[in-house]
Amino acid sequence: MRTLIFVLLFSVISTGGMADVKLQRIGGTLFHPWGLSLLNNTEALVTERRGKLFRINLTTGERSEISNVPKAFTERQGGLLDILVHNPDTTRPDVYFCYSRRTSKGAATAVNKAVLDGNALVQQDVIFTANNSSWKSVHFGCRLAIVKDHLFISLGDRGQRHSAQDGLSHGGSVVRLGLNGSVPNNNHVNEGWLPELLTKGHRNPQGMAIYPATGDIWINEHGPKGGDEINILQPGENYGWPLLSFGREYSGGQVGEGQTSKKGYADSVWHWTPSIAPSGMAFYEGEMFPEFTGKLLVSSLKFRSVYLVDLDNGKPVKETAILKNEIGRIRDIEIAADGSILILTDEDRGGVYRLYR
Repeated sequence: MRTLIFVLLFSVISTGGMADVKLQRIGGTLFHPWGLSLLNNTEALVTERRGKLFRINLTTGERSEISNVPKAFTERQGGLLDILVHNPDTTRPDVYFCYSRRTSKGAATAVNKAVLDGNALVQQDVIFTANNSSWKSVHFGCRLAIVKDHLFISLGDRGQRHSAQDGLSHGGSVVRLGLNGSVPNNNHVNEGWLPELLTKGHRNPQGMAIYPATGDIWINEHGPKGGDEINILQPGENYGWPLLSFGREYSGGQVGEGQTSKKGYADSVWHWTPSIAPSGMAFYEGEMFPEFTGKLLVSSLKFRSVYLVDLDNGKPVKETAILKNEIGRIRDIEIAADGSILILTDEDRGGVYRLYR
């Protein structure tokens, strides 16, 4: 089905004094969209958490529904979540999906690989299913990145926090696989860890980006009551959850022994208290906003903002909230080919927006 959608234009009033910046809504509403990935200079694929996938023309707003999507477990935080196009600008690109998949023990975070042929997915395979199934419908993680020939997948603790410290569980981890789901033999040297694990000690990592200067993987993750983090991943490191946190329990008590750092565990490089509920993230390298070059953009669900994070010597040092409370809960963020910033809002009448000048 192909439907012509109107493109609406808004003025931006909360962009840190950048009066020449505009915000454009692209196309019609989407029901709780979650992931966005560019197909080419003019099109993107966008998931809806309820299990739908659309090809959207970023110029006209026209959209087409894609058939044969993975069947997702769509309760609470579960559903069809992240999407990543590999080899864009080709006629039949590979597409990776991160979603919650029903199992005999509830649901688990899973990844499918498929080929996009026109408006249908073909040659589809399940290449990974996490081993920490749970009947709890929370903390799936589910952000994807590719560096060279490796696929990175963020996995939440599924509400079973101590799995994040269990080397035989996928809970609270980032795994690294080959692009066909194979397991490399050099992810870590830690005794008692599954070979596919790259890092452990995460709570619910929902943002992932590649730092251009080094090729390192950066993630953001939800803390409990406060203590959202940015972490720079290093193979074999443990980032401490639930032993270490800048946050508090939802009841108000301290997490664990109240420690934020400990020998033998990797420290976060940035944290937010109160929580901003971070999700998407992207480093800016475009030409449209030269004042953003080399900075990190992080989307916020709770404060409905985009956070612009300044770096010094490869570490965050300052942040500025832009686009504050203008368009709803911001779930994902990507940089378009022309340097404009694409923003996805996770609402029942959510959608795709472009920040540009």
